[in-house]
Amino acid sequence: MSQLRAPTRLYHNPRCSKSRGALELLRERGIEPEVIAYLETPPDAIELRELLGLLGVGAGELLRSGEDEYKQLGLDDASLDEDALIAAMAAHPRLIERPVFVHGGRAVIGRPPERVLELL
Repeated sequence: MSQLRAPTRLYHNPRCSKSRGALELLRERGIEPEVIAYLETPPDAIELRELLGLLGVGAGELLRSGEDEYKQLGLDDASLDEDALIAAMAAHPRLIERPVFVHGGRAVIGRPPERVLELL
């Protein structure tokens, strides 16, 4: 059984302007996703794998390379596999790119925020 939650959800950081913008765009269109404050309730490795599958990207594309943890953990090492990158994101959720919108069995990274509209 899937670990993922409601079919329409937004992995959200309220301190991020892009994430706030994506949520506002959705609400303007009458979409009220389950809002997941992923820094407070981080996805585990299973949920991250499912998200990556819905996004159709590798773990490296979901990583925020500008975060201090990225440098401290040496995540720019090309020899690291998907498991290592997923484990790093599960342990350090600040590394997860935001926002991520899930709708209709697909997902998109909302950068720019208007990308969330691609799933509607």
